[in-house]
Amino acid sequence: MGGASAEREVSLMSGQGVLQALISQGVDAHAFDPAERDLAELKVEGFSHCFIALHGRFGEDGTVQGALELLGIPYTGSGVMASSIAIDKVMTKRIWRSEGLPTPEWRQVDSAAATSEAFAALGSPMIVKPDREGSTIGLTKVTQIEQCGAAYALAARHDAMVLCEQFVKGDEVTIPLLGSGAGAHALPVIRIVAPDGNYDYQNKYFTDTTQYLVPANLPAGEEAHIQQLALKAYQVLGCRGWARVDVMIDARTRAPFLLEINTSPGMTPHSLVPMAAKAAGVSYPALCLEVLRHATLDYAATGGEAQQPSTEPA
Repeated sequence: MGGASAEREVSLMSGQGVLQALISQGVDAHAFDPAERDLAELKVEGFSHCFIALHGRFGEDGTVQGALELLGIPYTGSGVMASSIAIDKVMTKRIWRSEGLPTPEWRQVDSAAATSEAFAALGSPMIVKPDREGSTIGLTKVTQIEQCGAAYALAARHDAMVLCEQFVKGDEVTIPLLGSGAGAHALPVIRIVAPDGNYDYQNKYFTDTTQYLVPANLPAGEEAHIQQLALKAYQVLGCRGWARVDVMIDARTRAPFLLEINTSPGMTPHSLVPMAAKAAGVSYPALCLEVLRHATLDYAATGGEAQQPSTEPA
């Protein structure tokens, strides 16, 4: 937990929650902050598994996953390739689109001028955000072309790659997923109702004004359809263990659009995966154990065959 990304503060909150939950279940668990310690110490000190509660860069982008592969220590969540793809919103959207999955129109831009061109093409409102960041960091909702320069500058402070995305007006929902392969399944859908529709960093983690509705009270059949859509979005990227898919539902047509996928979701008191798990009858400690149970490696240290998920937490 912790790490060096822009989401360090949230990661520390997630990590403390997971740590206490695992300890309460008898797991010999310890905090490890890669911003303060060398990852090689994990091997030296004999850790058998890693629960990744890191968020953002260097935590859910395939880098720490690759290091753990080299160390031969099974870890929670998606492997190297799926992690590195999922953190990249543009690459994720390209794959989803190639698989026939719905996602809002977009442009990848590298200048304020290109952002203005994207605004002309995509229309108002338009979302401008860093391509490889989370927690709505560096995000701007643009409604006038005069805002494009400042919106690009803000996003570019966090990532050289900037995404402009067509805004979909309607219900905002999120779908947590657990498991791997044929055993993967969606948890209950959560509908998010933020103040003035502004689900930003502050409203995500540090206020109690955002409403989270579970059950989501969607029209008949819509929740099951969105769960299946999120599950396919998870599977085509090769994700495993757990994740959370964010979706917008067009208010006029009720058509769902995939926004992004988070392969190391938050586990804070405000986080959504524990909320959906609770609605499904799974406690926070039981959720942590279930995620840990799926800790694995892309490849076994002794050969080329994929290692099967661990059945015993350690």
